[in-house]
Amino acid sequence: MQTELGAPVTVALTGASGAQYGLRLIEALVAADHQVWVMISKAAHLVIATETDRELPARPARLAEVLTERSGAAPGQIRCFGREEWMAPVASGSGAPSAMVICPCSTGTLSAVATGASNNLIERAADVALKERRKLILVPRETPFSAIHLEHMLALTRMGAVILPAAPGFYHQPASIDDLVDFIVARILNQLGIAHRLMSRWGEA
Repeated sequence: MQTELGAPVTVALTGASGAQYGLRLIEALVAADHQVWVMISKAAHLVIATETDRELPARPARLAEVLTERSGAAPGQIRCFGREEWMAPVASGSGAPSAMVICPCSTGTLSAVATGASNNLIERAADVALKERRKLILVPRETPFSAIHLEHMLALTRMGAVILPAAPGFYHQPASIDDLVDFIVARILNQLGIAHRLMSRWGEA
């Protein structure tokens, strides 16, 4: 009998370094039996090809097939949307899921979301999450931050978004890059209220 899937979580990957975080998050959400709605920016496709051994297709239908195969998702568990697919459910408050994560989040996307630009589907979906008071998590990977970046983060925090920089800790004594990636993905899942076994919480054995 097929497990009933949890509410959709939108995952958007943009052009910041750290594509591994977003790809691992998709896998973790699939493992937690959630539907996953995926958007990948043009710049993110380039970053993924540079930082990983993956070269993902741009066409949404084919992208969904590849991500499904790689993550072991059930048929239809992963849906992918194009950058200007304005009829996608994430483009409207009446159709969007309960939570959205932009991981990694480029500073350009951060700026666009903070100012309500909505120039593409990723930005529009984030705008919908804000206006509907739904969970929105942005995972920037940039250093150092300029005053502009920090002001946008403060503005988004005041709007109700969560800023979760890709800055892994070391108190869990990571033995691999995968351990560092899982540290951040675990923090994202904690924010979403999704149970996981990626790492123990502070104080747990």
